[in-house]
Amino acid sequence: MQIKLKSTRLNAILVEDNPDDRRLFENAFSETWMKSSLLLFRDGLQFLNYLNRAGAPIPDIIFLDLDMPVMGGLAALGHLRRSAKYSTVPVAIYSHSSSETDILDALEIGANVYITKPESYEKLRGLIKEVIQIHWAQGALAINRKWAATTTNQASHS
Repeated sequence: MQIKLKSTRLNAILVEDNPDDRRLFENAFSETWMKSSLLLFRDGLQFLNYLNRAGAPIPDIIFLDLDMPVMGGLAALGHLRRSAKYSTVPVAIYSHSSSETDILDALEIGANVYITKPESYEKLRGLIKEVIQIHWAQGALAINRKWAATTTNQASHS
C-alpha cells in the first residue's frame, strides 16, 4: 500500500458577505501561508453552487461566516456535512457572534472550530495561522497512522 502525501499548497475558501471583512481576511491569510490559494464567496448559495460544479476541487479548509443573505453559514455547513464528497473537509466558522447558542449550533452541525472575529488585524492573522497549523497537524497525524498501520500489517505478514 502506497501512501500519497498531500501537497504543501493550501487551498482554502472564505464565505463572507461583508466586503471589508473579506478583504481583511484575504490580506491576513496571504501573510500566513506562503503557498496558498483563497477563493472568496459572498454567501452560502454561491459557495455551494461552486462546489457542485463538475470537477470542483476539494478545498483543504473552509472558513464560513454565519450571518449572510441568501444562505447563511449554518445552512451551508449542513449541506457540506450531508455531502459524501465534502463531509470531512475541515470547517471553521468565522463570525462576529460570540453567542453560546451560535457556537453550540455550529459545533453540533459539524464545524471543526468556531472563531469569533477578532478586533485587530494581528489577532486575525494569528488565529488563521493557528487554525491552519491545527488542520495540517491533524493531516500529518492521519498520514502517520496510515503509515504505522501499513508497516505493522506488512511486518505481521512477513
